[in-house]
Amino acid sequence: MRVVSLVPSLTEAVAVTLPGVLVGATDWCGHPAGLDVPRVGGSKYPDLERVLALRPDLVLLNVEENRREDADALVAAGVPVRVTYPRTVPEALTELADLLTALGATREPAWLDAARRAWAEPPRLSPARRAVVPVWRRPWVVLGSGTFAGDVLRRLGVLNSYEGHPERYPRPPLAELRDVGAELVVLPDEPYRFTADDGPEAFPGTPCALLCGRHLTWYGPSLAEAPALLAAQLDRPVSAPA
Repeated sequence: MRVVSLVPSLTEAVAVTLPGVLVGATDWCGHPAGLDVPRVGGSKYPDLERVLALRPDLVLLNVEENRREDADALVAAGVPVRVTYPRTVPEALTELADLLTALGATREPAWLDAARRAWAEPPRLSPARRAVVPVWRRPWVVLGSGTFAGDVLRRLGVLNSYEGHPERYPRPPLAELRDVGAELVVLPDEPYRFTADDGPEAFPGTPCALLCGRHLTWYGPSLAEAPALLAAQLDRPVSAPA
């Protein structure tokens, strides 16, 4: 089996579970450290000629990470693709188990078992906090309804103020974000790299939790560490002066 992954979290999952199966990955696939496979460009705009030159038996894609036109082009070229789209933690665990089995894993890897146990009873904020969750600025983009990251946060006691929005990634103006009554602003470091100096100043007086974007949005080995790490980060918010 020769696999090319255009999804960073799946790259990590396959590389640590089935060494030698992965023959190509995107430039953004930074885990596991030291991964030595040919690179095929970005997730949104991969070099399909490079992908085809690797003679993959399967290319891994994700609805949010990759473009439909690239998936269609690969299929038209005769390359099988597998498209993932988990919107909850249980869905992610199931999709990962099914994928690894399909790729030849004869038993569930230790990291996946650890992830199941970690998410069975994750730590939670008490009381729960209502939050807005920007993932980009200029323009501001926030988590809306039906997102994997939103489900991760809900299980940790964070209630997304835009969970009921008809869009998955709405673009409300900053004035609206400030006025929705959020008790917390969650600022991950990807896809936009929010930091203590870039983000909290837009929400003066409101606690801002700086989160690891990989542990918030990736579904792979990082899921085993995510509940404890994210809960600790949620417990240490910073605030810009009011």
